Amino acid sequence: MLSPTSTPPRRSRLSRVLHWIASPYFRYRHANLIHGVRVGLAMAMSIAVTTGIDVPHGVWASVSVLVVVGGLQHYGNIRKKAAERAIGTMLGALFGLVLILTQMMTGSLMLFFVLMCVIAGACAYYAIGKAGYVALLTAITMVIVSGHGDLPLSTGLWRTANVLIGVVIALAFSFVLPQYATYSWRYRLADNLRECARLYGALLDGTPLVADQTARRFYAMSQRLVQSRALMESVAKETDVPIARLEEIQRLHRSVLAALELLIMSMPEVTGAAGSRFAIACSPREYAIRLQLLHMARALRFGRVGLLYRAVDVSVEPHASGDDEKNETTQGMHWLAMRFAEQVDGLRLRLSEIERQWNIEGARPLNG
Repeated sequence: MLSPTSTPPRRSRLSRVLHWIASPYFRYRHANLIHGVRVGLAMAMSIAVTTGIDVPHGVWASVSVLVVVGGLQHYGNIRKKAAERAIGTMLGALFGLVLILTQMMTGSLMLFFVLMCVIAGACAYYAIGKAGYVALLTAITMVIVSGHGDLPLSTGLWRTANVLIGVVIALAFSFVLPQYATYSWRYRLADNLRECARLYGALLDGTPLVADQTARRFYAMSQRLVQSRALMESVAKETDVPIARLEEIQRLHRSVLAALELLIMSMPEVTGAAGSRFAIACSPREYAIRLQLLHMARALRFGRVGLLYRAVDVSVEPHASGDDEKNETTQGMHWLAMRFAEQVDGLRLRLSEIERQWNIEGARPLNG
């Protein structure tokens, strides 16, 4: 028993490493590596199972592992896609056995080929649609199991058994340290909001922005925006958030980037080493918008959703002052700044409305 003055025992290095590996942020940063290791271990298992007990045609177990789980990464698509691929693989094995039995009973190789072509054509018909992968894998596995009419029934049965072994192994390994699409979506959005805060802060502080560097930064944000778009279907499945709500968040995400880019492009050219300050009065409201961007980024990154409920008043209208040309430029800058603030606040509201769904698992990211 510990005395009142004693310190609690430190976690072992192994437990810290395991906690680190289980961190959603670690899995996000090293998603490709983790997926590669997962598939490699699944392949090793399929080889060990089939070779260890000398299963004939064991190579098809390894092929099935790659077909079922090789291209799957996110939990949201693993649940659906892995099941679809498993169904297609087993259907194909069944059709292959039926073809072998038909050829054995009729002795007609021509009938075998006609039936194979008809089934392949039917699979191709359904391959263009929602059940595309199921249909495609059905046709591929059918050919693997039946060959070209030159395989005995025993070979077809062994290949079917190996296909089923591979499917089971693939499904088992598909849920080992899965990469949640929701976290990938959150972290990409957080990175973009943090970058927006840096760029907006540079405008407020009068920090010169070099055109080439700024263009590269916007290109990187656009890439993350596109990647977030590709994750939305999986995010909807993981969180049960309607896709329409995610589309609205995506639209606001895009609008924030576009408004900030217009704001930067409307700035006068840098004429000196010190640059030029933002062409509007930098009131506490403008700095509060920058802080709001950082709060949103931290809420998404660390799950600190309370930061989403700190609103900023964006209702202040620009005041006319000075000569007409300067006043027109200043009013334009004010208008752009207000539109940017409105888009930021709109994004904050949409995120806060569904924070219970996207703040999943209750686990804290690395360094959270």
